[in-house]
Amino acid sequence: MEFSSKLLENAVREMSQLPGIGKRTALRLVLHLLRQPSEQTERLVLALHHLRNDVKYCRNCHNISDTELCEICASPKRDESLVCVVEDIRDVMAIENTSQYQGLYHVLGGKISPLDGVGPNNLNISTLIDKVKAGKVREVIFALSSTMEGDTTNFYIYKQIAPYGVATSTIARGIAVGDELEYADEITLGRSILHRIPFENSLKG
Repeated sequence: MEFSSKLLENAVREMSQLPGIGKRTALRLVLHLLRQPSEQTERLVLALHHLRNDVKYCRNCHNISDTELCEICASPKRDESLVCVVEDIRDVMAIENTSQYQGLYHVLGGKISPLDGVGPNNLNISTLIDKVKAGKVREVIFALSSTMEGDTTNFYIYKQIAPYGVATSTIARGIAVGDELEYADEITLGRSILHRIPFENSLKG
């Protein structure tokens, strides 16, 4: 792809680093930004600047937040003894959209994947174990995607918290194997949470 401007080329190169954005799409987006009023582009730049520099992670659940404690963890209406383990904020948003869950979350920040160099120490697993050790959790719900990496992560955490006698469950497999939670429709996902099964049962398949 030949460019008439180095500034254009640099902008397209940076835009194409985003996931799912090829160079042609990046070029279309950059040209769109050029056609917009400068104030609109400046608002985008400012929003990205604040996102990168001011965003926080909840000290309790590791969810992305504007404050030290996210709105979910700070809410007195949530059941603190119920913790749903998810991969990232997209899963929190998907489950929240169902309005079927009133507990708290624990965001791992990924899944165990040796092929990608991601081990237990690279995820927010130790803080989850600390919560269980403290005796404040009565049930841990595993809500990771039903992939090999998701199942491996579930099993690893299950083995780590098993000595503490906390109940463990997993969302019902209304979600197809290999599917990501963020793409599940709200009714299916909501039912999967309501009809969750003991985690031990999922190991017998």
